[in-house]
Amino acid sequence: MKRLTLPTVAIVAIATLVSVVQHTRAKKVRQDLFDALAPVTITNCELARFGDANDGGYLLCSNLLNVQAAYSYGINGTDNWGCAVSRQLAIPVHQYDCFNTTEPPCAGGDTRFDAVCVGAESRVIDGRLFGTMREQIGNNGDSGKRLVVKMDVEGSEWSSLLRAPDDVLDNIDQLVVEFHGVEDARFLDTIARLKELFDVANVHHNNFGCEPGLDPFPGEIFEVLFVNKRIATIDPTPRRVRHSALDAPNAPWLPDCQAVTAETASSEFVLYRRWVRRVFRRLFYESAFVSAVTIAPAQNTRRAD
Repeated sequence: MKRLTLPTVAIVAIATLVSVVQHTRAKKVRQDLFDALAPVTITNCELARFGDANDGGYLLCSNLLNVQAAYSYGINGTDNWGCAVSRQLAIPVHQYDCFNTTEPPCAGGDTRFDAVCVGAESRVIDGRLFGTMREQIGNNGDSGKRLVVKMDVEGSEWSSLLRAPDDVLDNIDQLVVEFHGVEDARFLDTIARLKELFDVANVHHNNFGCEPGLDPFPGEIFEVLFVNKRIATIDPTPRRVRHSALDAPNAPWLPDCQAVTAETASSEFVLYRRWVRRVFRRLFYESAFVSAVTIAPAQNTRRAD
C-alpha cells in the first residue's frame, strides 16, 4: 500500500480547511438572510390568495390594494396571478418575459405582454432584451402611480431590486417576490435595501426546491410578500409569525418543506460532521490516486537494498 508524502497530506489538509471555511461562511449567510426575512405582524393586512391554487398563486393584503397598475415579471407563458389582479381590481397588468414569449389569455382582464425581461441594467443577452424597472414603468406611463408587483425571474430578482431607485420602489404598495438562492452574501444587501421601505408580511418556501443541508432554510427557493411601510401598521410585540393557512405547496404531489423543526436544527452538527468526513475522505483518496511521489513501504526498501 502506498503512503502519501508530507506535501500531499498538506495539500489535503489545506483543501479540507478551505472547504470548512466556505461551509462556515455559507452557513452564516444563510442564518443572517433567514433572520432578516423574519415576518412581522401587520395588523391592518387581510391576506388573500391571488392566482393559482398551487404554483403561480401568491398572497397579498387584499384590503391594501388601492393601486393603479400591476406588474408581473416572469410569467413563463401563464399568469393567473396577473389575470386575477386585473379582473378583481379593474387595473392593467403589465407582463414581462423574454424567455417564454407566449402571451397568455385573460378573459375579462386587461393584461399587456412585453417580450422583455427585467434586469439591473438595459442590455441584450443572447438575443434577449432586458430593461430596468424604472424604464419599463416609465414607458407605460406609470411613473408616480401606486403599484403592486410580482417578480419570479429565476435569480435576476436580486440585482434588479438592489439597483431599483428609491422613487420606483416607494411607489410599490406590495411586492411579492420568488427568490432563488440562499448563500450569496450579496443577497443580504438586497434584503437590507428592501427593508428600508418595506415590512416582511409573509414567507413561503417553494417545495419544488426542498433541499437538505441549507438550514435554517428548508430549500433555496422561497416567496416573500413585502408591504410598503407607508401603508403597513405593525404590531411591535415580538412574536413568532406562523405561516398563513392560505399558503399551499407549489407542487402538491411533493412533500412540503416549510418549517425547520427543533429536531432538524439539533441535527445540524451531526450533518456538518458527516459532511466534513465525506470531504476529507474524498480529498484523501483522490490525492492518493493522483500523487506521483510516494514513499515505498519499508519492506520493499529493505529488499531493494
